[in-house]
Amino acid sequence: MARGPQSKGKCVYCSREMTRGGLSKHFQSCMERKKKLSVANESHKKEIIYHLLAQDNWDTDYWMHLEMPGNAILKDLDDYLRAIWLECCGHMSQFSIGRQGEEISMDTHISQTFEKGLELLHIYDFGTSSETKITCVSTRNGKKATPHPVFLMARNNPPEVYCSECEKPATMLCLDCLYNGEEWALCDEHAKAHSHDEYGGPIPIVNSPRLGMCGYTGPATPPY
Repeated sequence: MARGPQSKGKCVYCSREMTRGGLSKHFQSCMERKKKLSVANESHKKEIIYHLLAQDNWDTDYWMHLEMPGNAILKDLDDYLRAIWLECCGHMSQFSIGRQGEEISMDTHISQTFEKGLELLHIYDFGTSSETKITCVSTRNGKKATPHPVFLMARNNPPEVYCSECEKPATMLCLDCLYNGEEWALCDEHAKAHSHDEYGGPIPIVNSPRLGMCGYTGPATPPY
């Protein structure tokens, strides 16, 4: 299986497509973002809003730029990560400062947790673990962009994955091949002819770092 170049994603405000790092800088100068935030700030009480970068600890193709108000709690972030990336079998999860750091309560407010540059580790499932690094990129004083506790400003486009048989864009994953250490990506045509069915046959490739782990099958879509 071949993978493409560094992943990109679109700014939700202006639709400009950039890399993860490029977007971190872009949000500070995005004119469409400034316009929308300016209008919102005119008639609402201001609060501290945190810009967080969530990225898979092992595969840097998967990332999200998020905003959360300071009065939201880590449980809100945990719920969002589960819904968009992780949930498969109701496993336990936790936040900590580093892998060996002390666990941080899910009831802790975002304002009590993050400061610029601080990095938290989120672990979902202590058997077949998914690890997500969450970094505070910046803060702003203003109105939050959504009534929900998390606002998705950008996420990686689905990684470019190519069929191990013909190099066409892959749409399906063979769990038998993955678990046996073989090439696992298949296009629609080769997925139909693929004979492995021990784990129920090929499954759709979705935009999540947990794809192929434990019982995860997606859908990897934003919960709101």
